[in-house]
This record gives sequence, structure tokens and C-alpha cells, in this order.
Amino acid sequence: MSKAAELRPVHWTGGGLRLIDQSRLPQELIYLDLSRYQEVAQAIKEMKVRGAPAIGVAAAYGLALGAQEIQAKTKEEFLSKLKEVSRTLASTRPTAVNLFAALSRLEAKAQSVGLAQIKESLLAEAQRMEEEDVAANRALGQYGAALMEDGFTVLTHCNAGALATAGYGTALGVIRAAWEQGKKLHVFVPETRPQLQGARLTAWELKQEGIPFTLITDSMAGHFMKRGQIQCAVVGADRIAANGDTANKIGTYTLAVLARENKIPFYVAAPLSTIDLNSASGDDIPIEERNPEEVTHLRGQATAPPGVAAANPAFDVTPHRYISAIITDQGVIHHPYKSSLRKVVHGQTAAK
Repeated sequence: MSKAAELRPVHWTGGGLRLIDQSRLPQELIYLDLSRYQEVAQAIKEMKVRGAPAIGVAAAYGLALGAQEIQAKTKEEFLSKLKEVSRTLASTRPTAVNLFAALSRLEAKAQSVGLAQIKESLLAEAQRMEEEDVAANRALGQYGAALMEDGFTVLTHCNAGALATAGYGTALGVIRAAWEQGKKLHVFVPETRPQLQGARLTAWELKQEGIPFTLITDSMAGHFMKRGQIQCAVVGADRIAANGDTANKIGTYTLAVLARENKIPFYVAAPLSTIDLNSASGDDIPIEERNPEEVTHLRGQATAPPGVAAANPAFDVTPHRYISAIITDQGVIHHPYKSSLRKVVHGQTAAK
């Protein structure tokens, strides 16, 4: 097992939360040790930790840390103060459903135990979420690897690797699992403007793993698809609506349309925790708008004239009709997503 596969980007050390500062990669591998929920919220907002599963686990630990600071004489008073901590964490980023699901799960746990047990119970629940995420990623990696044939060239987008989770990865976990099975793959990695998660993070993970890859600009994907140099695409997700519409890093929709045009399978890989049955379709998914300076500047250097107007949606939504299958920790889900997703989330057998 490579060092990249064993990365724990979001990990409880016993005394606090340890994060890899992903804004410093690939130049430096720096760990942040956080002991207050405000620090966790800032790390999420500034994308020092990013990726839907990783954000969810970090938020869970953030709420557990916030609970440690609360002094209250009654359970009602404690829960009221805990809600304020939860609101702070929830306000950081709007698109990844894992963030809100994690906070709801811990708030429900707090409701279910006595006042004296809340602090200990929340920390234990956050630790369970960390362990569950790693296990889920390894499971979906195995399911997805079955879709990867020996000799495939695979396109991925952004970073859906160990860095985007509590460990191992989703889309990159699929590629990693196939590689570990001995399948010879080559990966095409779009740079993923404006934050360059592909160039900075996915390329770093693949290099650590020893998996051959080619870095391309975002606009090159159609060229290589048309030339027959890509056999399939696999991406992660920040939120999957009940009908299968999927929000992922900006540029994903474009790649899905190109894949359909060139008859290339387009897969989404995500644990069940990323499925949001409360969002009927992609129209219900909030899209984060980030600072336009991320577009007009690159790593602090201006790339456009002063005063230029810029748009910066962090995500787009890929309609379900462009998605060949959704790879989850419970199996591979196929059309019709509206019924199959609901069955799997509710514990029924619909995945194959």
C-alpha cells in the first residue's frame, strides 16, 4: 500500500483535529493541529480541507470540539449553545451535503443522550464517521474497479482522492483499487481551474502512488476524447440529488457532455452519505460562488487586468442522463436513478 493511499487528511489525534493543509500542496506537506471549532470552520472556508467527505468529517469533529467548550446547567441550554456552533460550521460552504448531514447526525446524537454524556458521545460519533468514511471509500473502490479494464486510460477531474476524504478516496479510490488489482491504467488529469486541484493534488497523489498520468488543461479533454485516447471518465461528487443529478467541481458538466458525444462511459463515485434525497433534482442544489479573485489571480499573481469582472461558481450540476452509473459503497447504481437511489439509501437491494 502506498503512502498516498494511507493518507489521513482528517484525523483525530487524541487531543485535537489534525488536517493536511491542502492549500500548501504540492510544495509542502503541512499538518494543522486544531483545537477549537472556529479554527475548523475557517479551515473549511479557506479550503485548507476540501472534498465533500473530508468536509463532513471535519465538521463533525468541529462540532465535537465546540461541545467541549460549552458550559450549561441543563440539556436544553447545552443544545441551544451547540446549535450556535453548528450554525457557524454550516455557514462555511453551501454545496457539499456531507457537511450538513454530519452536523445533523451529531445534533441527533446529542439529543439522544443525557447532559453528562453529550461531549463524550459527540467525539465518539465523529470518530465513527471518520472510520466509516475510510471503509466506505475502500468498498466503493472495489465496486468501481470492476468497471476499469486492464489498459484503460481514465479521465478524472478535480481531486476525489484520499485528500478529499478521510482516506483512500472516491473517484481516485476506484482508480487506486483497480491499480492495486494489477490493472495497468493511465490517468488523464485536467488541471481544474481556478484552484488547480487536479494539477496540485490529484497529480501529487498519483505520483506518490506510482500510477502513470498525463496532466492536461481543462480545455484539452475533448481533443483527447475525440482521438480515442480515453476509455472512460470517473469523477467524485459533492451532492447527488434524488433523481441522480450530480453537483461536482466546475467543469464536470462539460466533461460529461463531451463524454456522451464521444460514447465514453461517465461514472460518478461517491459514498451513500453524498446522496441527498431531499433535493429532488439538481435545481435544488445550492451552488457556491467564491471570490472572483480566484479567477483573476493565480496563487496570488494577477493574470487579468485590474478591475476585470469575473464569475467564480465553484460547482456545476451534471444532469443524470449523462451519468452512465453511480458507484457507491453499496454497489454500482444504474438508471432509473429516481427509484434505485432511494432503494439503496433505504437499505434495499438495487445496486449491482
